[in-house]
Amino acid sequence: MMVDSTLTQVGNNLSEAMRILGDGQRELEVGTEKRRYSRTSIPGPLQGDGQDVASILQLVHNLIHEEKEEEEDKPSQRMQNVGEQGHMALLGHSLAAYISVLDRDRLRKLTTRILSDTTLWLCRLFRYENGSAYFHEDDREGLVKVCRLVINDRYEDYASEGYTVLSSMQPVIYQSASCRPGLGQHLCSQLGLPLSSLCTVPCNTVFGSQHQMDVALLDKLIKEDVEAGKLPLLLIANAGTPGAGHTDKLGRLKELCDQYKMWLHVEGVNLATLVLGQVSSSLMAATKSDSMTLTPGPWLGLPAVTAVTLYRHEDPALSLAAGLTSSQPVEKLRALPLWLSLQYLGHNGIVHKIRHATALSQQLLEKLKTLASIRTSDVLETEIPLLEALTMVEDELNSPVVVFRFSQEMSAASSGGSVEGYCAGEKEVLDAFNRWLGEQLAQLVPVSGIDVVELEDEGTCVRFSPLLTAAVLGTQQKDVEALVERLSELVSVLSSTMCLRQDFREETHRHSPSLRYIEDLSWPGLGVVRYEPQSEGLDESKRKQEVQKINSELLKKLQELDTDISFSTGPDFGTEQDCIFVGMVTDDVDISELVDTITALGRDIEESGRLLENMTEVVRKGIQEAELQLQKANEEKLMEEGMLRQLPVVGSVLNWFSPVQSSIKGRTFNLAAGSLDSTEPTYETKAQTGRLPLQDTPVSSAKRHSGQRLFRRLGVTSDSHSETSSIEQADETTGEGNDTVTTTTPPPNSLSDHEKDLPSAAGVEPEELSEPVQLQKEVDLASEERHPEGQEADQSGR
Repeated sequence: MMVDSTLTQVGNNLSEAMRILGDGQRELEVGTEKRRYSRTSIPGPLQGDGQDVASILQLVHNLIHEEKEEEEDKPSQRMQNVGEQGHMALLGHSLAAYISVLDRDRLRKLTTRILSDTTLWLCRLFRYENGSAYFHEDDREGLVKVCRLVINDRYEDYASEGYTVLSSMQPVIYQSASCRPGLGQHLCSQLGLPLSSLCTVPCNTVFGSQHQMDVALLDKLIKEDVEAGKLPLLLIANAGTPGAGHTDKLGRLKELCDQYKMWLHVEGVNLATLVLGQVSSSLMAATKSDSMTLTPGPWLGLPAVTAVTLYRHEDPALSLAAGLTSSQPVEKLRALPLWLSLQYLGHNGIVHKIRHATALSQQLLEKLKTLASIRTSDVLETEIPLLEALTMVEDELNSPVVVFRFSQEMSAASSGGSVEGYCAGEKEVLDAFNRWLGEQLAQLVPVSGIDVVELEDEGTCVRFSPLLTAAVLGTQQKDVEALVERLSELVSVLSSTMCLRQDFREETHRHSPSLRYIEDLSWPGLGVVRYEPQSEGLDESKRKQEVQKINSELLKKLQELDTDISFSTGPDFGTEQDCIFVGMVTDDVDISELVDTITALGRDIEESGRLLENMTEVVRKGIQEAELQLQKANEEKLMEEGMLRQLPVVGSVLNWFSPVQSSIKGRTFNLAAGSLDSTEPTYETKAQTGRLPLQDTPVSSAKRHSGQRLFRRLGVTSDSHSETSSIEQADETTGEGNDTVTTTTPPPNSLSDHEKDLPSAAGVEPEELSEPVQLQKEVDLASEERHPEGQEADQSGR
């Protein structure tokens, strides 16, 4: 069998391109080649002689994977799996470019064959008899062209008079409140119609589904528009709403459209199930509509495949005027990628992919029913559920979309105390929890395609729509099993956090005013707190700086603790600043110990900072007083010993024969008191009785609990109470011995660092204090004659 050599070359080039662009298929020799094609070198002049195909493809490969490396911290984002059917779709784009250069007659025959074949296959697959097809890139473009077709059909003089004929009878387009956002506005913009031509029909609120169009109310609105001299033009119905995947009552809507001579257009993900053998009666009514838009690309996992709008109309001239058909053969080549892909998959392959996606949704739905405290819409329970599955409507037992929501009532969640004031914001809190649940599931099981949706009545929900993601991501049954397993774990965490949220609030109020509870209903976690320093006499700006400094340091210390609880600064664009955001917790967390630890660490940081701020002034005044004492002591020494004893040789001889009993006493500098004290009691007892051993100084709770999980009820002992009182015990010990110099209020590490800088902070060089006063590690200032018994040795050494 002979094949055109150019076609063979096109296929070979595509295979080579896919091999080069594939992830991990071609390794770079060294990093210099990658740097050669780095982003910084991209805008630049074109090469004079050009580059070969392999070099250009390698450039594209590097750009693709450079973007991927920058987004490695986003595990929820996955590239589409391009299987063999995807290669056929990509080959279609290459062949379309090649076919477009054929002579006109051959091009016309070939494009007509491709278009007619694809239209026939799609109409048979989706049970749409005697239909025509329009292929378009934007999935809204088909609806725009259909609206133009209806306008040309309903207004006879529109082709010659234009928009002026619309003033006699204003056209009205009806859409459901559950339609995708912005669709109606886009239609009016493209058609040049005022927004008053768009009528949004509410969904049922008392009877039926909350996501289905209210047919009775639609009938009433149409009658009012007819009486007002308007022309009902078109109705947009849903076979799978964008949010929850519900289907409108298409049978009754079709009857209503026939009554008022309106055009019925249907769109939605549920249209994919029309290829299956068993289809629900409500969905079968979509095959009687005047037009419907299909998106086979995501359903079948085909990249860069156009959307298709199937429609029925008998006048080809009006279809040509509306742009649904074209006399240009090149435009008909849009169907070529889909033409190739449908032939590659075959009827059985297409049905298999759709059935696989619906089976995944049914599998998840059945698993949700087996989990404790989960309610589906077909099994109504009186007890409060932890999860609600909002999926089924009437006889839609094969709905391919599963939507569920964590919905534990907060009034029953608190383990103690009142929940007054919480009911008003309960929905907002639940929305935040469900948003967190969806994000966590998307990160833990990214191949599942889980996402978060906002529904008008239910609020934030988690959605599983395998028809839009399974073929693209390659979702399998084992992935659904993993999803259910992760869901069970997360629901347990959500439930325990909700139960302890009120206790955390009350426990925080107990530590007021040092700890302040911040009401943030949009935070998915235990709660938000802020440590408030108890400083007086500070203006607003200084107080704000102190709050920021303390809470920033407090957050660092909390993050260093050995615990499973997450502490953060909250959302990047949140309204609350300088706060501690506490994340999700399990049911064995001791809230009292957690809040006590936060308060104790905050108080420790506050007192340490306050001492360090005053340290420079205290040391400066203390050393000035010490200098005066030294000067006075030197004068007294000179008066007692005389001038001769100050001479090096003569003084040594005199001291040998006639030792002097000095009356000058040593001094020690007390940092806590900021005063000079006598060292006589210290050297009389031969020990510094007031100094605390290093192991008794207060340390952070992170060091005390090293290797242990904090805030667990089973692990709480009496030692946990020593954390909040460690600072007070250190202060009491310091006050017992007033003849020492040691201060233990700040942490040992911070104090030692500051003591090293004391001489320079006071403006005194170390050699100026070496004789007769020395600045030791405890900042002791003493004379060179520490004890009368050692006076002779000191003098002889001089």
